[in-house]
Amino acid sequence: MASSETVYLRKKITLLRAVCLIAGTVVGSGIFISPKGVLKNSGNVGLSLIIWLVTGIFSIFGALCYAELGTSIKKSGAHYIYLLETLGPMPAFLRLWAEFILIRPASSSVIGLAFGQYIVQPFFSPCPAPEILVKMLSIIEVSFVVAMNCWSVDWTSRLQMVLTTVKMGALVLIIVPGIIKLASGQTENFHNAFDASSLTLDKIPLAVYTGLYAYSGWYILNFVTEEVIDPKRNIPMSIILSMVTVTVTYLLTNISYYTVLTSQDVLESSAVAVSFADRALQGFSSVIPILVAASCLGTEMAGCFAGPRMLFSGSREGQWPILFSMIHIRRHTPLPAVLLMYIMVVFMILVGELFGLLNFYSFSQWLFTGLATMGLIIHRYRNPDLPRPFKVHLFIPAVFTVVCFFIVGMSLYSDPVNTGISFALTLTGVPVYFLVVQKQRLPLCFIRRFHMLTKKLQVLLEVMPQEVQTY
Repeated sequence: MASSETVYLRKKITLLRAVCLIAGTVVGSGIFISPKGVLKNSGNVGLSLIIWLVTGIFSIFGALCYAELGTSIKKSGAHYIYLLETLGPMPAFLRLWAEFILIRPASSSVIGLAFGQYIVQPFFSPCPAPEILVKMLSIIEVSFVVAMNCWSVDWTSRLQMVLTTVKMGALVLIIVPGIIKLASGQTENFHNAFDASSLTLDKIPLAVYTGLYAYSGWYILNFVTEEVIDPKRNIPMSIILSMVTVTVTYLLTNISYYTVLTSQDVLESSAVAVSFADRALQGFSSVIPILVAASCLGTEMAGCFAGPRMLFSGSREGQWPILFSMIHIRRHTPLPAVLLMYIMVVFMILVGELFGLLNFYSFSQWLFTGLATMGLIIHRYRNPDLPRPFKVHLFIPAVFTVVCFFIVGMSLYSDPVNTGISFALTLTGVPVYFLVVQKQRLPLCFIRRFHMLTKKLQVLLEVMPQEVQTY
């Protein structure tokens, strides 16, 4: 039995907290910035709404697959641990490597930049906000989030619940006036919704990527499987409840946007929700940027809470430096892993641009997600007798995997620069794996100095390995 002083990650995520964690991660900057990207790459209003529906259903398929994986493979770590258990150590390490050098830093940077954009834009509208000011506020936001995640799991979860309530309130504030106007006969913006002259078929994969970005985060609970109370029940239930709610909410939000704004208004806007508020909510228009910024903060909070658990899991499996499998002796948070991700996020904010970063990391994100769901099928055949408290029909992972690979392949054609760089950076993990992970080929003097540095950092950060196995 573990005492209150025993060092390990506690089970503190209830069903309500799990729903708030998933919904709070998914509903972030995406619904407020992605409509412009989806419309720009799809070509017209009608097709963009179809893409929002299709990407929502597609995300639900993926979430159901991860519900099965999370209840049958009981370790934290999400994509990484599922690849390790199904496809082996090499694909798992490449996912871990991609998470560290591009996926988590780029996704957190996108959210941070969106936060800065919405905070600053009202003071400079209609002129664009100064880029340096946006980036400075983004770094401040990320710093606050990291500090909270280093300090307390309880406080992070409570703040996440508050921010989830705020962001759902912001969407209701957008949906209600738009639907009222639509019901009163304001439908002119939907005339010629499927205008063929504006179709850009070669850009459809990028439109899908942008829509998927808005839904990304449905897998967030699988990063912290070991910290969920009654995971057999709460993982699938929270995933289903949150994703169905989010999909319906997103569709209504986009319909509301297009009821009030023309397609040209959306394309010219740097902050769609603010442009909507200026037209439909004159009395509340100044409140919308604050609500959107709070939404971004909530998503950043959840990403920072869950993402470092992958490094924690990789370190525990011997594929990452051992320091990152240690937790703070009093705070019981994975402090080293959180701080390591902070450095990469700040760097990405300084050098990146919002929409370029989005396409940049999406390639690797969806490549490895497709591999993980393919691993689910393999895992079924290899371990037919393994208990599976939640089980999906094989049709769902099969369709999800095929679509993932199709989108990944098409993106290389649609945006070869960003996706090519993403692919190349992912492959840099191959020599790292063979030189450092598979076999220790480093000089002995280097290994000794590295161990000495690890011990000094362990003392400085007041961290140690878990004393209790939590899976």
